[in-house]
Amino acid sequence: MISKELLEILCCPLSKADLILDGNYLVSTDKNTRRRYRIEDDIPILLIDESEELDFETWEEIMKKHGRIID
Repeated sequence: MISKELLEILCCPLSKADLILDGNYLVSTDKNTRRRYRIEDDIPILLIDESEELDFETWEEIMKKHGRIID
């Protein structure tokens, strides 16, 4: 599990936006890039080429689930 302290200093390598822990993934809060990065053996894989771009509806559901306001 990723510690709260580590999560506070990590950011999306593409947009530099904050990341949200969602299961075994870190999801960027940036609505333009909507990147999702997987976590393997408690190690975040923050490689842009290995991330995926979420469709807007999926990204929006994750943001709402974690109490993030979408503007």
